[in-house]
Amino acid sequence: MRILQRLGLLAVLFTGLPIAASAPASARSNQISGVAVFDFGGTTCKGPPAEYADFVSYPPLLMSGSLDGCWYTRVDTVKDNGAPSGVYLETGREVFVGSLDGGAVGVFVTTYRFESKWDPDVSTGAELRGRCQHPIVAGSGSGGFIAAIGRVDFKDVVADGSFVYRGHISTP
Repeated sequence: MRILQRLGLLAVLFTGLPIAASAPASARSNQISGVAVFDFGGTTCKGPPAEYADFVSYPPLLMSGSLDGCWYTRVDTVKDNGAPSGVYLETGREVFVGSLDGGAVGVFVTTYRFESKWDPDVSTGAELRGRCQHPIVAGSGSGGFIAAIGRVDFKDVVADGSFVYRGHISTP
C-alpha cells in the first residue's frame, strides 16, 4: 500500500510541477473596480493612440478607481431587435490608455459584448439596463500593461449615465 501512495504522490507532484513552472513568479493579480463617465468634448481624453485612430464610435470614457485614464471604443456589429423586445446588442473593440492603481502608464486592448434593454427600443426609448464584458486581448499590452491578461465588466447606471466596472487584471 505504501508504494501505491508514494507513486500517487509522485504523480501529483509531476503533473502539478509544469503548471506551477509556467506561471511567472512575479505575476500580480489585481481585483479592480471603479467608475467611468463620458468625457464629452474630450476635455481630458484627447484621442486614442494613432494606431487606434478609428476607436471613436462613442465619446471616450474617463476612468477612475483602479484604472485611471481613457477608454476608447470602436463598434464592429450592432443588432437592434426593436420594439416590443427592446433588446439591443453590440460587439466591438476598445483601447485603454492609463494606469492601474497608480502604476506605470500603458495601453491594453479589449474585445467587448454589450447587452441592453430599452423601452420601447434603442432608437426612440430610454435605457432600462445595460452591461458589457471586456476580455483583454492577449499580447495587446504595453508599458504598465505588458503581458496583461484579465477582464473588465461594466454595468450601466441608468439613473445618472455613469458606468461602474469591476474585474481583474494580472500583470507580470
